[in-house]
Amino acid sequence: MDFSFSIIVFLLHFVILFLFFSPVYSSRTGIHQLANRIGSVEEVHKLKKTMRNDLQSINKSALKTIQSPDGDIIDCVVFDKQLAFDHSLLKEQKSLDPPEIPRDNKNALSDNFQLWSLSGESCPEETIAIRRTEEKAIFNGYADHEHSYGSLAGDIYHGAKATISVWAPHVESPNEFSLAQMWIVGTNGIDDNNKNTVEAGWHVNQNLYGDNRPRLFIYWTADGYDQTGCYNLLCPGFVQTSNKIALGAAISPISTYNGGQFDITLSIYKDSKDGNWWLAFGSDLVGYWPFSLFPFLKDHATNIQFGGEITNSKSGGAHTSTQMGSGHFAEEGFRKASYIRNIQVWGSDNNLVPLSNLKFTAEQPNCYNIQGGIDDNWGNYFYYGGPGRNAKCP
Repeated sequence: MDFSFSIIVFLLHFVILFLFFSPVYSSRTGIHQLANRIGSVEEVHKLKKTMRNDLQSINKSALKTIQSPDGDIIDCVVFDKQLAFDHSLLKEQKSLDPPEIPRDNKNALSDNFQLWSLSGESCPEETIAIRRTEEKAIFNGYADHEHSYGSLAGDIYHGAKATISVWAPHVESPNEFSLAQMWIVGTNGIDDNNKNTVEAGWHVNQNLYGDNRPRLFIYWTADGYDQTGCYNLLCPGFVQTSNKIALGAAISPISTYNGGQFDITLSIYKDSKDGNWWLAFGSDLVGYWPFSLFPFLKDHATNIQFGGEITNSKSGGAHTSTQMGSGHFAEEGFRKASYIRNIQVWGSDNNLVPLSNLKFTAEQPNCYNIQGGIDDNWGNYFYYGGPGRNAKCP
């Protein structure tokens, strides 16, 4: 490796790190937007300094620190000191009393299945539990997104609830990820690409965490994934209220093929009093997305989706072998395919309503598919997923 090539590699390394910690991280497809900013070694030093400053702004001072068995560090940060309140729209916001949990959600399991909580340590009252962000985290490079999902549209929605099986799918490249989630979507009715979303689920994302563990995550955008939003608490926006749940923390146990099945129940709903979009993990409230962030989610959602997603970085070549869900097709069924069950939505009257028009879409059916059904125990449900590259998906 000659000296000039070494310099190029060095520069690219810091470009990637800078992209992760800059506002452009909010874009899932905007990685090139800063790619031409490197012009000299001096510029690299400036970017490195900016990256360190941004890292300090993300990792707020902790009242207490907890070492997780999987190597994560959980910081207990005083509620009012969290990054969310650095947002210009939230600087004057006061602490909110937790909203009343919808009566349909009060009986949900409240067990905390996060590895860090197995340490026996907990965060004090008046603090929130935050997984510490480290410099080794890097940005997800550009890749095509592929989905298998069920969707609802054409009505007024105030939230959704579903139980999602948890797996640890194989992810071929650090530039790819695999996830299962729900999307709450608002649009202006004219341009569906200019959307607002609040999202929650689990994902395997090597670039964010450095491992292949399934982890609880959230995401949001107020402009169709262009310049706003981020994962978890990596930018101001989502206001966490929980000292029990850490976004980005690993989930355990997980489902195994032809063995035990494990799932989590997530709810996102619009509180009728404060107007914000609240996230619950089981019956534990995690926090909220302030309605003021979203021009098209101020009143209600127009579309709700549930399903799996992967990224495929192999443009023009063989399809990625990154798995969706369990890595097995929907027709294999229980204990083999991944599932999302007991799918419900909150209507305009803030009551959970049955689904009547869930539409299924598999964008690459030879790689990942989906099949739905209804029964007395699982209500509305579907199996989904697949292995990626195979004989029919070369």
